[in-house]
Amino acid sequence: MNSLSLSELCALLDERIRDGLPGTYWVRAEIASLTDRGHCYLELVEKGNQGIFAAKIRATCWSNTWQLISAYFQQETGKRPEPGMQVLVEVSVDFHPIYGLSLNIRNIDPAFTLGDLARQRQLTLQQLEKDGVLDMNKSLTLPTLIRRIAVISAEDAAGYGDFCHQLTDNPYRLLFSTQLFPAVMQGEQAARSIINALSAIAGVADDFDSVVIIRGGGATTDLTCFDDYSLASHCAQFPLPILSGIGHTRDVSIVDMVVHQSLKTPTAVAEALIDHNARQLVRIDELRQRLAHVATQMVALRRRQIEQLRLTLQYTVSNTIQAELGKLRMFEQAVRLHSPEQIFRKGYSLTLCDGKVLRHAADVPAGTTITTVLADGELTSVTQ
Repeated sequence: MNSLSLSELCALLDERIRDGLPGTYWVRAEIASLTDRGHCYLELVEKGNQGIFAAKIRATCWSNTWQLISAYFQQETGKRPEPGMQVLVEVSVDFHPIYGLSLNIRNIDPAFTLGDLARQRQLTLQQLEKDGVLDMNKSLTLPTLIRRIAVISAEDAAGYGDFCHQLTDNPYRLLFSTQLFPAVMQGEQAARSIINALSAIAGVADDFDSVVIIRGGGATTDLTCFDDYSLASHCAQFPLPILSGIGHTRDVSIVDMVVHQSLKTPTAVAEALIDHNARQLVRIDELRQRLAHVATQMVALRRRQIEQLRLTLQYTVSNTIQAELGKLRMFEQAVRLHSPEQIFRKGYSLTLCDGKVLRHAADVPAGTTITTVLADGELTSVTQ
């Protein structure tokens, strides 16, 4: 019976692999793990249905190659290769009698990863739109003046200091009140940490006019948390308008797309808040001036109306008095015409008997003394 030693079998496998798989191959895979120690050691996987591994293999990229292709990859995508990323790599197949089968990475195609990242972002945006929350925060109305600001940032971040300094030393001497809700702003824990800060703010939402999420500087590769679906969903549905200044210019994150207003840096956010309040103060001053002008016009109008009413009342009262005086003169004339003196002057007289008016001759017996009142005196006589 012929037999082979283990090393002989390994040598045979190495020979067959070199003969059967010469040259290099472009392979699609997901990075399951990555350790950069000068040389880069990776584990590449392919997942089937329900995330079950369909294939898994070790891979190595030697330091001279790794420095070149990782820098090129970051320049093109804005990110360094990292676990969870879909990549297209050019590899040669190696077999080592001790370390076994592995892949030697010779090159990487950034366009493939960019396409996959874009696909993932598009799926996230589509899900947000399907949920009906994509534009919710954008639809909120900014308060007339934004003075009470909840800030989500790393406490020791330079961007947070720049933001506060910019607000304090504004040229309009506007006053702002800020409260920091500290959070991790990069790495795997960032999305959950920012969500926790948002939840804390939501519990005291009535104390604030808006929320600011800021992060100053840092590597672009640290920004992947801002494409997280859960974080973007929380931002989109937040009850206060959110302004973001995440400190990057190359890409717009999904969080930037769903918040009320996105700016490039923390200082740009501060400037936007200052400009907003300054514009509102100018508008308020214009309204004050308009109100004063309208009030002056209304007072003048009311004064003219009162003067017109005074003149009308004076004219009406004067006319009424004159009319009533005319009536009085007519009554006076009528009274004079019908007075006893006027009647007596016409030849009429008044006969009295015992001080009472005598109307019928038959009422007076003979021998009764009567008095006749004339215009110029009285006569006394005795009846027969």
